[in-house]
Amino acid sequence: MSELTPDYLRQNRIAWDAEASNYAAAGERNWASEPAWGIWGIPETELNLLPDVAGKDVLEDGCGTAYVSAWLARRGAHPVGLDNSPAQLATARRLQGEHKLRFPLINGFAEQLPFRDESFDFVISEYGAAIWSDPYRWIPEAARVLRPGGELLFFGNSTLLMLCTPDGPEVPAEPALVRDFFGMHRFEWPDDEPPAVEFHLGHGDLIRLLRTNGLEILDLIEVRAPHDAETSYDFVTADWGHRWPSEEAWRTRKRN
Repeated sequence: MSELTPDYLRQNRIAWDAEASNYAAAGERNWASEPAWGIWGIPETELNLLPDVAGKDVLEDGCGTAYVSAWLARRGAHPVGLDNSPAQLATARRLQGEHKLRFPLINGFAEQLPFRDESFDFVISEYGAAIWSDPYRWIPEAARVLRPGGELLFFGNSTLLMLCTPDGPEVPAEPALVRDFFGMHRFEWPDDEPPAVEFHLGHGDLIRLLRTNGLEILDLIEVRAPHDAETSYDFVTADWGHRWPSEEAWRTRKRN
């Protein structure tokens, strides 16, 4: 990384390299499974997020252990996985060998994609760039590398969840607003060790950003947790996630 790259990228790389071993088991399960999304593991058969990807060039933007790329490769896509964390990519390469499924894995970051304009038919981020990169930097880059008519899908924490999540470790979302809506953008968690930086926008700001970059909105899916849902994450309970959307998926398309 050079001095010109955003300050949080180094911080997030350190955090995710430190966390990589904690995500290896989840990566192993997801590589061996059918697509199931987010912290609640909602099946693709229920959410229907993926377009037909057979024969398409796909970028997984912030791929982590690259299980989404593995799902897409099995559906006939030609995926490329990109991630800021070398340790996460090491897990991905190990799983490629175990599953005998190869595709390019690149150590880089979503804010400065190392690809030519209009290189991909589909860009996807389940968490990854969707929350760990500044949307004012990564969304223009995703739009740049998309071909006209190509789709960008990103999936992460909902705006409402972020407004109801207090500061402090292991404190789940409350049934009340605890943060300001106006001005939401950069979220830091100083109690985490090592600390990391997330990014979340309000819907109006996000819609304007997408439109400015030539992306039309196809759908916004607000994810509801099943009553019997389970998750290893401590920032939200199943009861909260059943009453209010804890996650959301945005489907967009680059205008011709």
